[in-house]
Amino acid sequence: MKVALDAQLTVGTATGIGEYVRGLAEALCKRGLDLAVLSEPRLDPWRFDRRIIWDQLVLPRRARAAGAQILHCAAGTMPRNAGMPIVVTVHDLAWHAVQSHAPRYARYYFGDFSLRRYARASHVVVDSNFSRDELLRFCPNLDPRRVDVVYPGVASQFFTLGRAGGDRRTILTVGTVERRKNLEVLVRALADLPDARLVAVGPQTPYARECAGLAARLGVASRVEMRGYVSRPDLLTLYQDCAVAAVPSRYEGFGYAAAQALCAGVPCVVSERSSLPEVAGGDARVACADDPKAWVTALSAALSGEDDARAARVRAAAVARFSWEASAAKMERIYASVNR
Repeated sequence: MKVALDAQLTVGTATGIGEYVRGLAEALCKRGLDLAVLSEPRLDPWRFDRRIIWDQLVLPRRARAAGAQILHCAAGTMPRNAGMPIVVTVHDLAWHAVQSHAPRYARYYFGDFSLRRYARASHVVVDSNFSRDELLRFCPNLDPRRVDVVYPGVASQFFTLGRAGGDRRTILTVGTVERRKNLEVLVRALADLPDARLVAVGPQTPYARECAGLAARLGVASRVEMRGYVSRPDLLTLYQDCAVAAVPSRYEGFGYAAAQALCAGVPCVVSERSSLPEVAGGDARVACADDPKAWVTALSAALSGEDDARAARVRAAAVARFSWEASAAKMERIYASVNR
């Protein structure tokens, strides 16, 4: 069995899906699977027209040329016709639930167009039970027996990250600075946490400017750092030294930042929305996404060091829950079922 894996979102600045594809590809290769990892650096995956060209023309052609029996579309989009069975990973339904501000053409392609493709896929993989429920709600004609939950893995560097307690000061939030990530609630909370600073890591959208303006109005701008995309070594250092990781999103199909924090032994606070309580599994504090006072209370406890012991204690269970070895094993079983 040879599988072609869509790795186009590893090109350039890789976000959560790029992290997913890299980790999955490495784990599948370690298991001995015959894998063709497909990408094209000349096509910028963040340009809409280039993404269409890749999805609909280049990807299926490359998969056939590689001699694959199965195409795994790992970025949530898939071609009309690949000439072979398709397994698709649907990371979230954000384009249907919370992306009303996006351009209409993008909402159509990543929304209704993609939903119709999912119904024709040989198998659909989702990152959480929450995302499975969302998918079946938005795509009621999809056979639930063809939808499986496979938790993404976390890179092994997080498993072995050494921590000697945090700096009792830094609140770390990781992910694209966009509206659904809800950075503003942390900025508001910072006004009541005078000894804390907020470090936001990830690509920025115009929403970042709104949060910067809010920080200035609240008088906390000097304690807010928006660092943009950082290297893996820099990210690991931030997790190693911070006091707490905060994930205040209003919508997440999985919540990589929460899983990374748990696997690194970092105290974590997540919102009560979408998949985050599921991913946290009772091992992190939960605060209402729209209540800055609740975040002040939760973050104050973590900043004081109160949560350090629990974070260390639950780390091993998180590592087991979010290992790439376990994810790849489940994925290989799905490929085998499709290839029968």
